Amino acid sequence: MRFIDAEATRAALPFPALIEALRALFASGCEVPPRQVLEVAGAGGEGDTGMISLVMPAWLAGRCYGVKVVNIAPGNAALGLPGLHSSYLLYDATTGVPLAAIDGDEITARRTAAVSALAASWLAPIDARQLALIGAGRIARLLADAHRAVRPIDRVSVWARSPAAAATLVGELAGRGIDARSAESVEAAVADADIVSCATLAREPIVRGEWLRRGAHLDLIGSFTAAMREADDACFVDAAIYVDTREALVKSGELLGPIARGVFAAGDIRGTLEDLARGRVGGRRSSEERTVFKSVGSALSDLAAAMLVHRSVAGASMP
Repeated sequence: MRFIDAEATRAALPFPALIEALRALFASGCEVPPRQVLEVAGAGGEGDTGMISLVMPAWLAGRCYGVKVVNIAPGNAALGLPGLHSSYLLYDATTGVPLAAIDGDEITARRTAAVSALAASWLAPIDARQLALIGAGRIARLLADAHRAVRPIDRVSVWARSPAAAATLVGELAGRGIDARSAESVEAAVADADIVSCATLAREPIVRGEWLRRGAHLDLIGSFTAAMREADDACFVDAAIYVDTREALVKSGELLGPIARGVFAAGDIRGTLEDLARGRVGGRRSSEERTVFKSVGSALSDLAAAMLVHRSVAGASMP
């Protein structure tokens, strides 16, 4: 059994290779049972709120079986610790032999950014050059490199609630030779953007449809609970809407709210990544069409990333 740390995991997941691994597995498919949500009670001490553990399995019959465990401990902030930790275990699906223990945080961050880029490969304008990043956290810091793997992005605008965080990200991008700037407002950041990519923890809309240019692609990452939103209802009006999986329709406030208000119906969703990868639906239809992609994450994406890590580190094909 190999133990693969964060640095090795990161090195094994360059975005061009990861995006193609995701494309292939969405096309071929795998078994993805519903995730389990476990409430782990604390010991009862002051500030000990316990934790939530998410168990996310996926497997390819006769080949490999993987499980990601994500532990969310709200009380960690008071201890000076990150609130989220995750790990990934990969097994031979026939014998049950453990193959690898992999850094789950790196898998999650990089596959999340790569999923957005995979969707953009079908949905963003083919000549997209300007990217707006809304947010400056761990995922947002990866999105420019991910999108540059599928589109000729050469200009990036950044807005974040923390101007210091936005300035830091701009500096990182500039250090990699990207023309990057901080924006004073969300409206200014998205005004001329071909792709608008949001990775925040917002609970109220921060992007308005009236600010988006005609033909823009809106990539929504942050809303993974019913109480979260990044985009207002106008963002969805007359737009072609896609999701990573149908699970988004029952999990994300980004979709639940507008559906409840009659802005669009669940049946109006044009397709999923599986539909796109298998050619059951097409992507962008014209340069004038506005597209929206909403992701909530899938154990399929984790498995694709874990298989790529193991193949890269072990130097051999999967079972």
